[in-house]
This record gives sequence, structure tokens and C-alpha cells, in this order.
Amino acid sequence: MTRPRWTRASLRSRVLLIAVALLTVGFTAFSLLTGNALRAYLEHRVDGQLRAAAQVFSLLPPVAAETGADRTPPPGLANFSTDVLGNPVITYVDDAGAVKSSIDSLAGPNRDERAAGPALPRLTSAAVAAHGGRPFTVDSTRGDVRWRVIAVPRGTLSGPGSVLVSVSLAEVDSTVDKMWRIYEVAGLCLLGALAGAGWFAVRSGLRPLSDIERTAAEIAGGDLSRRVPEQAGPGTEIGRLASALNGMLGQIEAAFAARAESEARMSRFVADASHELRTPLAGIKGLTDLHRMGALSRPGEIDDTMNRIARESDRLTRLVEDMLLLARLDEQTAAGPEHRNPTALDLAPTDLRTLAVDALHDVRALDPARPVTLTGPDGEGPPSPAPALADESRLRQVVTNLVGNAVTHTPPGTAVRIGVGTLGGHTVLEVADQGPGLTGDQLSRIFDRFYRADASRTRATGGAGLGLAIARSLVTAHTGRIEVHSVPGHGTTFRVLLPTDSDSHKADLLCR
Repeated sequence: MTRPRWTRASLRSRVLLIAVALLTVGFTAFSLLTGNALRAYLEHRVDGQLRAAAQVFSLLPPVAAETGADRTPPPGLANFSTDVLGNPVITYVDDAGAVKSSIDSLAGPNRDERAAGPALPRLTSAAVAAHGGRPFTVDSTRGDVRWRVIAVPRGTLSGPGSVLVSVSLAEVDSTVDKMWRIYEVAGLCLLGALAGAGWFAVRSGLRPLSDIERTAAEIAGGDLSRRVPEQAGPGTEIGRLASALNGMLGQIEAAFAARAESEARMSRFVADASHELRTPLAGIKGLTDLHRMGALSRPGEIDDTMNRIARESDRLTRLVEDMLLLARLDEQTAAGPEHRNPTALDLAPTDLRTLAVDALHDVRALDPARPVTLTGPDGEGPPSPAPALADESRLRQVVTNLVGNAVTHTPPGTAVRIGVGTLGGHTVLEVADQGPGLTGDQLSRIFDRFYRADASRTRATGGAGLGLAIARSLVTAHTGRIEVHSVPGHGTTFRVLLPTDSDSHKADLLCR
């Protein structure tokens, strides 16, 4: 379906056409009002002069012949009528409306200028009385000249009948027509000038929209970093539109970046998960293939093979369980606080000093020669109470992972410090070592899934790379956060911060 031509026109053209149309209507209405007002004013002046003349002529006797033919008025009367009315026609009629005499001030040498007189109706005494001395307009006997006429009864001393004083409205019509011609020429010139000025004004006013159009085209072409230039004030419509568009574009760019990052993480996760799952599965398959082919004939070899299959199966089970745990934690995080499953964590009042003491014993069990101390946060003073509303078994999993990393990734004999207490309104548990520390790149990826700071990816030193990712997810599920601070050559500190146990924190965590 073809759209109307008006809707296909540009906004600039439509705005300009509407403005010109409104100007045309306004100027036309103004011209009509002023033209009619001028005509009414001039006719009002003529009416006043007619009334004054009618009072005079109603008291004077006729100066024309009884036949009613046009006669030249006396010089004094002609001067009076010309000065007062500007060449009137005075007509005397009897009570029946018949013309008794008529005086034309233009009779004589100037007669050719007036080719016709007023087309007077037959006015009886009753008709004159009905007019009540109010002027009225009649046509000309020939041509389109209009006449203004007033009819009044004659005075008692001048005789019976009525007197009709008529004056041409040619001057009035000429003045009004001249004004119309002036308005027409001036109006067309003014509309042309305003249309030209309006074109430049509209183009300048809509330039921000053109910039928005170009920016949108560039964004549609793939440049999501582009922003709409804010050329107008923030309180204007275009300024608010530009601000809203820039906010929307920022969200779109962030959403695209987040999606790309999520897709990249998912690709890495799938690749790493496939690799991690393939390794134990390949070992199990290889050992079972050897047994099926009869390569394992002695009982000792069979027992050793079965033990290796059991170890690989255990490792595979732990890996799958870790991945399932991460998936459940991710689902809880994505659902938001209002949709989280309150049974995902077994929350109970807990003092993290218990976990810190157990972590101290774990370090001594893993490496008896390694010095380990128990302090307050940041190594200041002795350990202090650390109340929290938490799932102790899940937090123990976090602390065990942090202690295992400290023992595994630092040289034997490296000192380890476990700090516990409250700091800045948070319950804190930290594991610090004096090992080689982490580089900037390692710090930025330390919590990534399947990432191992040990580039050799050996299972003895690197594990599956899910421990710290699980630790962060578990701490986040407790509405806390885990931080890492490290300086190459000066050790690494992992710090777990949880809300301090209070009624408000209990209500908040339990509703989650």
C-alpha cells in the first residue's frame, strides 16, 4: 500500500509547510479583520456626514423644478454639500414615494465623471419611518458603485414628503481595495521572506536530529561505541532525547559486551570441561581395554589396574560434582535475591574462629615443618570473635581450598598466617602466605574456571582449576565477597568478608 505523499515528505518540509500555512491563515485573517474594520470605520464617517446633511436638507425647500429632473443646485448649496459630503445626491419625494425633485452636486461640467446615480427604492412615508433615520446601502443604476442613503421626513416648514440624501461609496471602496492590494503584495513578499528564513531556521533546529540519524546509521553498521552528540540543552526535548539514547546505547553496548564475554567464557568452559573430563575417561578406557585384551594376566596387575580405575573414577566424580555445584550456584545468582532458593544453604549462627582453628590444624597436617600462626585480621593482635550467619560445611569447603592452595603453590617451609575477626563491619577470615606471589595477569584470572596459575596443568600441582571459582561462588551465595591481594615476591592473601551476624543480616540472608 502506497503511503500518502504527505507522510513521505521529510520532517523539515512538513514543519516548514505547516509554519507557512499557519502564517498564511494568520495573515489572511488579519487582513480580513483590518479591511472590514477600515470599511466599517469609513462607512461610519459617511453615515455621520449623511445624518448631518439630512437634518439640513430636510428643513430646506426643493430648489429643483417640480418635474423632478436633475437640476444644478445653487452655488451656496453646492459648496455646502461638496464640503460636507463630497458630491451627494439630494432627492425629494412625496408621501407616496414619487420623486418631486433631485439635486446632483456633480451636474454640469463634472457630470461625465458620474455616469450613474443611486438606484433608489420607492420610499413612502411609512417606509421612511420604518428606516428610523438609519443609513442603508443601495446599488448604482449602472455599474458596480455602491451608494449610501439616508431617508428622513421633511420639516413642517419645508412641506410634506421626505428627503433622501445619497453619497457614493466609491472612495470608501477604492481605499479598501487599495489597502487589499497593499496587503496582497506585502503579504506575498513577507511570506516569501519568512519561508526562506524558516527553511534555514528549521534546518538549523533539526540539525541535532540529523546528527542522531547519522549516529544511528553508524551504530546499525556495527560501531556500538558511537554516541549521540548532545548539542542541545539538557532541558530541551532534543537534549533529553540525546541523553536517553546515549543511556540506551550504553546499556546495549554493555549487553553486547557481556554477551560476547559470556559466550567466550562458555566456549572456554566447554573446552576446558571437555579436556578435564576426557583425561580420566581416557585413562579408564585405556585400562579397561588392556584388561579386555588379556594384557593383564597376573593378579597383582589386575589389582593395581582396578585401583587406578577407582582413583580416576573418584576424580571424575569430584569434577562432575564441582561442575554441578557451580551450575547450581550460577542459577541462584542469575535468579536474583528475590527468587533464590532459601534451602540452597543451611544457614546457622557460626563463629569463623572454629574454621580458622581447623584450618591451622590442616596446615600442620599437610606440612608439619611449615610455620603457621593464628592472628586477627591483617595480622593485628590475637584472633577475635567472628560471628556470621552461614552454612558451616560450605564455608569449610572454601577455607580448605584456600589452605590447600597456600600449601600446594608455595615452597616447603613458607610461613602461612590465618587471620580471623571483624573488620569494617564485616566478619573476616583470611589465609596469607609469604610465597612467590601472583602476577597481574594471574590476579585477573585467578577466579576463572579451569584456570591454573601453573602453566604445566599437571594434576599434582594444578588440579582441575575449579576450587577458587567454587570458593567465590559460595562466598557470593552468603552475600559476601572474596578478595585477593598479592605482590610478586611478597606473598598472597585471600580474604573472605561476610556480613556480621545480626538480626538484619539474618532476615536478609534467610529471605534469600
